[in-house]
Amino acid sequence: QVQLVESGGGLVQAGGSLRLSCAPSTRTFGIPGMGWFRQAPGKEREFVAAISWSGVSTRYADFVKGRFTISRDNAKNTVYLQMNSLKPEDTAVYYCAVTRFRDDNLYYTDNAYHYWGQGTQVTVSS
Repeated sequence: QVQLVESGGGLVQAGGSLRLSCAPSTRTFGIPGMGWFRQAPGKEREFVAAISWSGVSTRYADFVKGRFTISRDNAKNTVYLQMNSLKPEDTAVYYCAVTRFRDDNLYYTDNAYHYWGQGTQVTVSS
C-alpha cells in the first residue's frame, strides 16, 4: 500500500502559475509510472498528464499541452506538475496516482492506476 500526499494547490489569478508536488507519505522504493488527474465540480475525473517510470516519456491531455509540464525526481520519489498560463477552466481538485503496471509505459485511463492521493484544490480566478 502506498499513500500519496499532494501539495502546492491554491488560489491563483488567470495567467498565473502553480507547481503541484506528490510524494509517498513514507519511504518507498521503485515507484512506477505516475499520473495527474483532475475533477471539477459536477464533472467526471479526467486525465491531465502521465510520466513513465524512468521519466523519459510523458503524455498530456490536449487541453494542457504547452501549458503544463510533468516531471519526476526518482531519488525523492516525487512527481511534479508545473502549471503555467492557468485558466479558470483549470479549476478542479488535482489528484496524483501510481500505475499498477511495473513497466516503462504511459497510461492515461484511471483504471490503470491503483494508488491515489487525497487531492489538492486548484482555483483559478478570472
